[in-house]
Amino acid sequence: MDPRESAARRLLRELGATELEHPGGTLLAHLDRVADQLTRWGAHRDLRLAGLCHAFYGTDGFALALLPPERRDELAAVIGTAAEESVYCYAACDRKASYPTLAAPDAAFRDRFTGVVHTPALHLRRHLAEITAANELDLARHDPAFHARWSGPLLTLFTRLRPLLSEPAWQDCVRVLAGRQP
Repeated sequence: MDPRESAARRLLRELGATELEHPGGTLLAHLDRVADQLTRWGAHRDLRLAGLCHAFYGTDGFALALLPPERRDELAAVIGTAAEESVYCYAACDRKASYPTLAAPDAAFRDRFTGVVHTPALHLRRHLAEITAANELDLARHDPAFHARWSGPLLTLFTRLRPLLSEPAWQDCVRVLAGRQP
């Protein structure tokens, strides 16, 4: 196992991710599944680490934070600055404001922590889309009520984000959310 991944798992356990309930078990179990999904899609190490740590600062859909964003340097020391930047991007995303234009070259990304609107680099928008897909597909696989309520809107979202998604991620979106082969 990558030393940064081992260190990230230790930190997740220290901060209580094994005690927090989440669809499909604990928060740590969910984070492991997201990282595993990204691995199956062929994601590089920094993206896999970001997937493992994507809930550190809470998210627009999961308010509980293991660390406040003011302590980003602590997570960066464990997983590296590139992976941490993707974690922050995912956590900071104001979904309602940002998702509609995320795939556009001039995407208007609103940071929910600061209120600042900017256009993240393409690699960050790709990471955000991949982590979002892995996260939402895990929820859809483990929570039938979530799947029933959100599969249509999520498929619409991922269709809009398709230019940012890897082909394996897109295929899983269609398979899980629409119940058919792409």
